[in-house]
Amino acid sequence: MSESFDVAIIGAGPGGYVAAIRCAQLGLNAVCIDDWKNEKGKASLGGTCLNVGCIPSKALLESSDNFYRAINKFSSHGIKIADVSVDVPTMIARKDKIVTMFTSGIASLFKKNKITSIHGKGTLLKREENDRSWKIEIKDTHEVKTVQARYVILATGSIPRPLPIAPIDNKLILDNAGALALTEIPSRLGVIGAGVIGLEMGSVWRRLGSEVTILEAAPEFLMAADEQIAKEAQKIFSKEPGLLIKTGVKITAVDTRKKDILVEYTDAGNNPQKLEIDKLIIAVGRTPNTAGLGAERNGLKLDERGYIIVDHFCQTNLPNVYAVGDVVRGPMLAHKASEEGVSVAEAIIAKEKGQDGESQKVHLDTIPWVIYTSPEIAWVGKTEQELKTMGINYKTGQFPFIANGRARAMGETNGFIKVLADETSDRILGVHMIGPHVSELISEAVTAMEFSATSQDIACIVHAHPSLSEVLHEAALGVDKRALHI
Repeated sequence: MSESFDVAIIGAGPGGYVAAIRCAQLGLNAVCIDDWKNEKGKASLGGTCLNVGCIPSKALLESSDNFYRAINKFSSHGIKIADVSVDVPTMIARKDKIVTMFTSGIASLFKKNKITSIHGKGTLLKREENDRSWKIEIKDTHEVKTVQARYVILATGSIPRPLPIAPIDNKLILDNAGALALTEIPSRLGVIGAGVIGLEMGSVWRRLGSEVTILEAAPEFLMAADEQIAKEAQKIFSKEPGLLIKTGVKITAVDTRKKDILVEYTDAGNNPQKLEIDKLIIAVGRTPNTAGLGAERNGLKLDERGYIIVDHFCQTNLPNVYAVGDVVRGPMLAHKASEEGVSVAEAIIAKEKGQDGESQKVHLDTIPWVIYTSPEIAWVGKTEQELKTMGINYKTGQFPFIANGRARAMGETNGFIKVLADETSDRILGVHMIGPHVSELISEAVTAMEFSATSQDIACIVHAHPSLSEVLHEAALGVDKRALHI
């Protein structure tokens, strides 16, 4: 007889493992099923984010930024360093150590919370009409087992979107995992895709000395961001030596038969161009990972792009089956997945108690975005172009980092913060940032928007001096033309 649980979670990424922990905290008997294996062939919890995504990329970004600062900025602080060099294997080993610390940390949290962890590919078996539980088949390399649970949470994440003209081999043509595992610095690096992954991976290797060319199909740079922020970012990046970004590009051929990789493409003017490089990163987006879940046999509804269709509580059309993270609508962000995992766990408990669970909804409009380039880019809420399209009257205030004392002291003065507020009510509709450490500053804006704050609310709060947070304060003051230091 198969082992029984209250909740089975398929996937142990940020959505799945957090859902499992919260379920356990609420008194539910949980099992988490995941088939991830690391480069050594061992089971590793944490999904893409912890293994080959958010965490390792930030580790390398930090290392590369330290090197870049030592070469280019230390001298202005009176710090003289001779013969600075890069030890890539040590850098990669540090990154791997950080990953192992966090993935093993999840295993410890599972043990602490009495969560059963099973390695293997989880598939929903056909549920008969009178069944009260779902049966899940788990296939590992050497065995097949079955568990059953009253509730199921699907958290299988996403996979890199393939580019058929340039198949991944992780030797010459790399996905995000391959880009994080290079053992030497490529002299010439190409990146197809100027989204979050492409920009961050390009940034790592550019700071370490690569000549980086980023090719983007979209006609404009960073079209998801506020237009003014995107233009500022492009202006700053265009001044960076060794970094070239081209938009409106169409890739026509990728040839790896010779020593160099030859990329042929047409530019924005439809002129044929060629690019010779040593390595090529493919970063053209990600697609929901729903293969093998048992969707078809159970009638699980997917939309035209392959996302699992859910309501505002993340419940699917199947009874007691929920889905969170990259497999459902909304931005493919780890923190969004985690909050949905918590939300679903609490919705299940509310359902068990006969409550409506209304407070468990995740508000997609207040989920922050961050791009960890230099300078960083972050935003929450509506962009100016979205407000114009929606016909919403708004007012705006902005303030540059160059006028901030802390930014001046740091020598990091690029960028600005912009606040968008409703013209009548003054309620904050969006906050957009480019500048130093804005990944840390955006949370104040998120908190304000989550509680329907006005720009005046932020303007009335005393911000520490000197601090980067004063830039947001001044931008909020600027909504009513009251900025003090510009």
